[in-house]
Order: sequence, then structure tokens, then C-alpha cells
Amino acid sequence: MYTFSSKLKTFSFVLMALGVVGIVVGFLNAPKTIEDVEKLLADSHHSEASHTDKVAHDAHAVHVVEPSHSEVHATIADSTKTTAVDTLHAEETIVDSAAVAAVAAAETHTDDHDAHHKEDVAHSGDEHKKHLEHVLHQLQNKPWAALYVACIFFMLISLGVLAFYAIQYAAQAGWSPILFRVMEGITGYLLPGSIIFFVLLVAATMHWGHNHLFVWMDPEVINPESVHFDKLIFQKKGWLNVVRFLVTAVIFLGVWNWVRFKFRQNSIAQDSASDNAPYKRNFKLAAFFLVFFIVSESMMSWDWIMSVDPHWYSTLFGWYVFASFFVSGITVIAMTTLYLKSKGYLEQVNTSHIHDLAKFMFGISVFWTYLWFSQFMLIWYSNIPEEVTYFVTRIEHYKLPFFGMLALNFIFPLLILINTDFKRLTWVVVMAGTVILFGHYIDFFNMIMPATVGDQWFIGIPEIGSLLFFLGLFIFVVFTTLTKAPLVAKGNPYMEESKHFHY
Repeated sequence: MYTFSSKLKTFSFVLMALGVVGIVVGFLNAPKTIEDVEKLLADSHHSEASHTDKVAHDAHAVHVVEPSHSEVHATIADSTKTTAVDTLHAEETIVDSAAVAAVAAAETHTDDHDAHHKEDVAHSGDEHKKHLEHVLHQLQNKPWAALYVACIFFMLISLGVLAFYAIQYAAQAGWSPILFRVMEGITGYLLPGSIIFFVLLVAATMHWGHNHLFVWMDPEVINPESVHFDKLIFQKKGWLNVVRFLVTAVIFLGVWNWVRFKFRQNSIAQDSASDNAPYKRNFKLAAFFLVFFIVSESMMSWDWIMSVDPHWYSTLFGWYVFASFFVSGITVIAMTTLYLKSKGYLEQVNTSHIHDLAKFMFGISVFWTYLWFSQFMLIWYSNIPEEVTYFVTRIEHYKLPFFGMLALNFIFPLLILINTDFKRLTWVVVMAGTVILFGHYIDFFNMIMPATVGDQWFIGIPEIGSLLFFLGLFIFVVFTTLTKAPLVAKGNPYMEESKHFHY
């Protein structure tokens, strides 16, 4: 039996405590009124203006030390002075006539000009107020979006592990049963993660704490008589409505957690069973779950991620999201296994098992890149406005995280894990796994933040606090679950093959 290390447990508690502090500070620091936003923008513009003035002053100082141009042109001015005076007298009569006409025209149009000026000022004031309200919503979304990104990321990691676990059962794989209890421990996070995530979904539907993550949840955007009416969202209201959204979420989360519970129940029952009946039940359950998972995962990605930007759509998006959290889940399996081995557990896990996990990490990273490029290239090349705007926003305002994740999620794993020998080295797998997990967190950040906070993003206290909290909770739940049953399952018909697996 595994014993939860007191140091690791303390570490998880520290992460959660720091995370809670960061989350609370993030919400407290969010602006409450448009006056707060105006002050923030004014301070920002003042800083930029001060910098610009300093640059201009320095440039002027450099210009002043140049030789005086007035001295250079003094002689020319004297030689043409007489001619200029004569010309001036000749033009005075014409100027007087033109001045009379100009005064009359000015008097005629003064009233119209004043009226237009007042309209322009009023219009400018309305536009400025709308801009401030828009920025206010973005800044109020920031702590919610940070919480949402971290919450869904860790929950989907456990879901990805559950899918990988089901694949092993359905394929009757012989190499992986030695790792089943590790997978079951990681999927233990699915229940608490789902509960927290569903609370966030309810908070979004109820607009708790100025939550505006999902624009389509505002009833004004589907009200034809409202100034905020959005025709495109109105046409999608058959799917994008709160009741359907929450009911679907309950079904998906409920079925996933029920399947996880039955997998675990049958796995433990197999330890003391006299036949393979529990194993066979898991085999059938895996077949059912994988069919349900393929459908529910795609719909989940539309609801929980793509709908934050309801004007945009992609037919590849479900697969893209799947590849991102699937490779993250496999990476967590590898890193958790290596940690347990370093503590003296799982003695029969050898480098061949780690090698196979690293092969999946490498292969799914390449698959993710294929989907990323396919989605990006086709949309960018076709240049359809309602599609390409998704990438324009990210390239203009999220250049570093958008292109940086390509290096983290593709280039780095490709260069490191393509070597067969490297896949057997613990430090290489851990290093590559750390980069992959961070890269796919940034991937989820890129999917959600641009539609919720626009260009008002930066990695600050809310983002770091949310990540620390859910990381600490994930570690605590996973390793607590590992203490509930022996780390090596018994009775599995392929267990001996797994123990002696070599590649």
C-alpha cells in the first residue's frame, strides 16, 4: 500500500493556501465601476505620454544644438524684403474683399457648426462610455477566466486519463495493467474537479460576481428590441441557451463520473475475484464509454470552450481540444509513475513501460500539431472574416503565448523524445513532461482568454493563484486516492504479461 508522504501533502496544502490568497486578491483588485477603469486607463496613458514626452524632449535637445538656420537665410531675406513689401500692398485690396465674404459666410454657418459640434461631443461621450463599460467587463472577467482555465485544464487531465484507461481495457493491452492503479488514482480527481467546474458554470449562467465569460448568456443579445441585439447569436439560441447548456453538462459530468466509479469498483473486485467477471464488465464498460466519450467530448468542447467566442466555429475544434488534454493526461501518468518509482514503489515497472508512455507523449504531441496546423492553415488561407478573426486577435494581442506554445508543445517534444534512448531516461521524460504540461496550459489559456478579457491580459496574481490552487488540489486528491488500494492490481488476466513486458 502506498503511504502519502507528509512532505508532499504539506506541499499540496501550501499550494492550495497560496492559490486561495491569489484568487481572492484577484477578485478584490478587479475594478467595480467605470470610474475605476477610467482611472486605470488614465494612469496607463499618463505613463505612456510621459515616456513619449521624454523621447520628444531628448530629440528636441539634440536638434537645438545644430547650427541656426536663421543665420544661414538672413542675407536672402534682406535681398527679397523690398519685393515682398510691394507685393503685400498689391494684395491688400484682394484680402480685404475676401475677408468681408469670409466673415459673412462664417456668420451664416456659426449656428450649424455649433450644433454639429455639440452632437459630435455627445457622440464621442457615448462611445467613450461604451468603451469603458467594455473594458470594465473584460477586467471583471479576468479573475473568473483565470479560475476557469485552471479548473477545466486539471479536470480534463483526469478525463484524458480515464479515456486512456478505457482504451487499454478495450484493446486488451498487455503492457499497461501494471499502471492501472496509477491511472485510477489520477481519475480520482474527476469527481471534485467536476463539482467545482459545474459550480463555475452555474456562476456564469447566474452572472455571479460580474461574471461575463459567456457573452451569449446575456438575455439582451437575443432580444431584437435591445441595442445589444446580436443576430448571429440569436440564430444560435436553439443550441446556445442556459437550460440546454446546464442539462448537457449534468449528463456529461454525471456519466463520466459514474463510469469512473464502476471502473474502480470492478478493478478492486477483481483483486479478490475467483474468475474474470469484473474484468469482463470493465471491458464492456470501456466499449460503451469510448463511444459516449467521443460524442460528449466534442459537444463539451463546443459548449465549454468554443462558445466563449460564439461568433467563431471550427469543425476540427473537438479533436483539437481532445489532443491537448489527452497528451496532458498521458504525461501525468508518466510523471506520477516515475515519482512513485523514485519512492520505492512499483518495482516491476521498467524502462519499457516508461518508453511506451513517452512514445504516446511524442505521438500525441505530433497529432496535436497536425490538428493545430490543419485548423490554422485552412482558416488563414481561406480568409473568411468570421473565421479568421479568431487567429487575428491571438496573433495581434497574444503573440508570445500563441507562438510560444508551438515551441513548447511541438518543437521541444519532437527534438527531445524522438530519440528512443531518451524515452527511457527519467530526467528527460520529466523535463519533457513539465514542458508539455505548461505548454498545454498555455494552449487552454489561448483558447479562453482572448474572448473573455481581450487585450487586457497578462499573467498576474489571479492566473498564478488559480494554477497553484488547482495544482495543489490535484496533487492532494490523486495521491490520497492512491492510498486507498494496492498500487498493483491483482487478478487481471494480463498482469503477468505486463510485469514481464520488455521492448
